[in-house]
Amino acid sequence: MSGIYIHIPFCKQACYYCDFHFSTSLKKKDIMIEAIVKELKMRKSEIDEPVETIYFGGGTPSLLNTSEINGLIQTLADNYKLIDDPEVTLEANPDDLSIDKIKELAQSKVNRLSIGIQSFFDEDLKYMNRAHNAKEAMNSLEDARRYFDNISIDLIYGTPGLSDKKWTENLKRTSHFGIKHVSSYALTVEPKTALDHFIRSGKYQPLDEVLAQRHFGLLQQWAMNEGLVQYEVSNFGKKNYFSKHNTSYWKGKNYVGVGPAAHSYDGNYRSWNIANNATYMSSLKKGVLPSEVERLEVEDRINESIMTGLRTIWGVSINEIENRFGMKYREEVLKNADKYLKQGTLKVEKEYLILDPDSYFLADGISADLFLLKV
Repeated sequence: MSGIYIHIPFCKQACYYCDFHFSTSLKKKDIMIEAIVKELKMRKSEIDEPVETIYFGGGTPSLLNTSEINGLIQTLADNYKLIDDPEVTLEANPDDLSIDKIKELAQSKVNRLSIGIQSFFDEDLKYMNRAHNAKEAMNSLEDARRYFDNISIDLIYGTPGLSDKKWTENLKRTSHFGIKHVSSYALTVEPKTALDHFIRSGKYQPLDEVLAQRHFGLLQQWAMNEGLVQYEVSNFGKKNYFSKHNTSYWKGKNYVGVGPAAHSYDGNYRSWNIANNATYMSSLKKGVLPSEVERLEVEDRINESIMTGLRTIWGVSINEIENRFGMKYREEVLKNADKYLKQGTLKVEKEYLILDPDSYFLADGISADLFLLKV
């Protein structure tokens, strides 16, 4: 089954660490929604199987009013074959989730909220330049859990000034609200972000990888104690609460991404829309899809399956690599993995190459060592 991602490229303000595509001006929000609707209609022939998941990402999708969200979902229902009860996720910021907004969303087709908490401490939120404060974070969860069962929250660790005690307190507060899914990421410095500038200029101190790794260990232990499964390096959920949409990415399923800067994948080709709101809207007005397409070589497809698969509890299917691409590619992957297999960092279990959870913090580097080189 397929998934559809809808990128809403608007935010109230720019978080210092963020390098996603967005605008802080909402002046052309209506025109943007019209363009997204048009793209959805133009691309309906790309999916001929039932759509299982719909994901509103951004940006900040919770800046849309409920009627706008419902309108986009109705466009999908009118133009695509949806399963009876698709997972419909809306990313939301705490400051957008008034009790009235939550009630309205609970009456819509949205059945999963992904709330960008990041921290329950004001000093951390100010450091990141988040639009909400700690009180709004807690209030949003208190209200949301009265109307939604399927709630995920985002938390960020490794922030300078975030002591082990404060990080543990963030996790305790997560437990208090009975959250069944957590996506948690180490703070990273992306090029050309405000955070990058602040660190280079000496306004902010450099990040401490040792601190981040220690926080990651505390996170893993907390999740285990809470009965949350670490089904992907940065994602923890109770059974039946894993993100179906994101899992489809990690398992290499097809998906269509609409909106500026959104990516799509069909197993052989990857495409991406232009990361410019004005150009995106003007192109769609002319009936032109503002996207570029790349055909993925065999090595690209295998490397992607390694990069995503090793980050999950399911691992990488060696049989699938052999069946799709041939024995020589299976052998090459295992040859590259040999060092880690001998160390016990990797293991082969029922024809799947699986990474030891104790090495999850190093997953990206290990994956890169296994990548196949193009000849």
